[in-house]
Parts: sequence; C-alpha cells; structure tokens
Amino acid sequence: MQGISLNQFIQSIVSGLLLGGIFTVLAVGFSLILGISHVVNLSHPVFALVGAYITYWLLELYGVHPLVSLVIVIPVLFIIGVIMDRTVIRLTARKTRDLTSASLVLTFGITIIVENMLLYFCKATPRLVTTDFSGKSIFIGDIALSVNHLISFGIAAVTVGIVYIFLHHTFLGKAARAIWQDREGAVLMGIRTSTITAVTYGVSLATAGIAGTCMSLMYSIEPATHYGWIIFVFAVVILGGVGSILGTAISGLIIGLIIGISSALIPLTWINLVLFGIIILLLLVKPTGLFQQ
Repeated sequence: MQGISLNQFIQSIVSGLLLGGIFTVLAVGFSLILGISHVVNLSHPVFALVGAYITYWLLELYGVHPLVSLVIVIPVLFIIGVIMDRTVIRLTARKTRDLTSASLVLTFGITIIVENMLLYFCKATPRLVTTDFSGKSIFIGDIALSVNHLISFGIAAVTVGIVYIFLHHTFLGKAARAIWQDREGAVLMGIRTSTITAVTYGVSLATAGIAGTCMSLMYSIEPATHYGWIIFVFAVVILGGVGSILGTAISGLIIGLIIGISSALIPLTWINLVLFGIIILLLLVKPTGLFQQ
C-alpha cells in the first residue's frame, strides 16, 4: 500500500466503524418515521442538534455531565416529537393526499425555524463540549481509540438495541410494525394508529437527541451543523432500506467504514463524492436498499 502504513489503514477502519455507530443512531429514528407514516422528516437532524445544544448548555450553566444530560435530553425530545405529530404533521395529513411530498416542504420549513431559533438564542459561535475524558485515548498496540468515540459508540449501540427490543418485543413496537406493514389492516385489528404514531414520533426524536449528544462529544456544534448530518442520514437509510433496524445498523457501519478508509486514501473534499458514488452503484443493483424487509 503506497503512501499509508498498515497501522494507519487499520486506524482509519476502526475510527470509521466507531463513527458509523453514531450515524446509525442518527438515522434509525428517521427510518422509523419514514416507514410508519411516510413522512420524510428533513428536520430530524436539526432536532439532533437541539439535543446537542441541551447537552452543551447543561454542562456550561449547571455543570451537568453530558452522559447525565441524557436524562433530560431524551424526555424533552420525546415530548417535542409527540407534539410535532399531534399538530403540524396530523394537520398536514388531513389536508393532503400526498403526505410524503408535503412533508418535504413542511419539515424543511420546521428546520429553518428551529435553526433560526438556535441562531438567535445560541449565536453562530461554534460550541465544544469538553469533559474530563476529552482528548484521552486507549491504545491497543499502535491503534488509538478515542474515549469520546468509544463512549459515543457505546451509547449508540445501547440505543439501537433498545429500539430493536421496543419494535420486536413490546406491544407498542409490534403495533408500530403492523401499521408500518399494513395500516388499514392494523386499524381493522383495533390498533389505535394515532396513539402508536405519536409514540413513534416521540421515540424517533428521542433517538435524534441521543445522537446529538453523542455528536457533541466528538465535534463542535453551531446552528448550521445539521446540514452536514442530513447527508449521512440519507446515506444510511438509502443504503440500508426502510424497514430494518438491523439493516440500518449494518449500513451505518458500512458508511462509517467507507468514510474512514476514504479519509486515509483521498483528500477530504472527495469523500462525499466517493460515498455517494458507491451508494448509487449499489442501488443500481438493488434499488430498495440492501436490507429492506
């Protein structure tokens, strides 16, 4: 291998996989909403950013540790998700027959509103969450594992596991999957689709908030940061396909792996080109994504 050592190559793979775990938890809520209500929620990443800012300000103003801040981030984003479903999404669904197209405009508008609120209250200054483990690494041979990345990956893995258990081993989750697969059939079976959909929106934005906290441990944030995140959300969902938590998890790791290896071999500005080039090639072979059920 020319221009890069074996250790550097392994380091890029490990770093990419750790980053891919965060992409997974960032995308899993987006995939849930797209599957259950056919809403393309473009505001999903900006609400992840809200979670990141809550984590930052709790640390700055009250000294709340970022991991403890999840106790506040999760319920706050859950409630925002339920309110969002009960108001603008439900009202739009009653007014249109093509909710998917209408949701693109609607959620983009919500994105702009939330971004401008963040800009007004938090200013454009980049913010960085600094903890007692920031900058520290664990070494396995010559391979460095950032503690921030390891903790974020652990949080992401636990979150995706809980979402999987929720969907496959709880009544609410099974009802959500029933609506996902056949809404009319679910209604005929007596499932309260409005309640299940509201809970699913809450779970979706709660996972976004968790992803935002994880991101804030690794990168600085400012009100426009979410535009970079939406690219990876789309990449993971497109590659994995809507309908599989396991597929989202695997595709997130694949995306992270592609980014990690690409960053070691080519200039940074070419990474997105390579990433989406590979995704387009894969979709030419399997347009529904690799893991859609």
